Amino acid sequence: QDDSMLGAAWISLKIAFLAATAAVVIGTLAAMVMTRFKKFRGKTLFGALITAPLVMPEVVTGLSLLLMFVTVFSPLGISPKGMGSIWIAHVTFTMAFVTVVVSSRLAELDRSLEEAAMDLGANRLKVFFVITLPIIMPALMSGWLLAFTLSLDDVVISSFVAGPDSTTLPMKIFSSVRLGLNPKINALATLLVLVVSTAAMIGWWISFREEKRRARDMQLALAQG
Repeated sequence: QDDSMLGAAWISLKIAFLAATAAVVIGTLAAMVMTRFKKFRGKTLFGALITAPLVMPEVVTGLSLLLMFVTVFSPLGISPKGMGSIWIAHVTFTMAFVTVVVSSRLAELDRSLEEAAMDLGANRLKVFFVITLPIIMPALMSGWLLAFTLSLDDVVISSFVAGPDSTTLPMKIFSSVRLGLNPKINALATLLVLVVSTAAMIGWWISFREEKRRARDMQLALAQG
């Protein structure tokens, strides 16, 4: 019945969902560039910029993003703090984790499957959606769940870019705990554990089913060959 707590939870879930989805799209594109384009000018710098949030302290990342938002948004009359700023900040640092997960999966991918599809007349776009995407789907699910969890759990970066009407759940809990323990936090934590555990089980089941189907298709292909 605590409207402020439930409102903060809804804001966190919405931002985490949108941030994880965007991080998977951008991270997959970055992983494709890192693994499929062997050499191009600035590849080392590109890889360093992609993975920088992995080693950058969150305080530095949050402050840097806040200064950038002030520089970019303030001249346009847009508030540098708010849900949009939190979303951009979360996409920025979660994308690095997705890129690492997807890159490892793409590095293990058998390129002969894609080459065989192109030999049969498929273009690169069709090969990606028909061959590559189903194979790397477990990695995409893992990256999405990881990005969702990191976004939902973040408090340091969000504290820099959150506005008065965009308080996330971790920030709300942090401010509440400093005033003393509250049973509402225990109840909310139980609900979050249930929700996240359910989402993780669904993701694991989808990944397991895809892996099983892919193994069965490979066995059929070998038997027919």
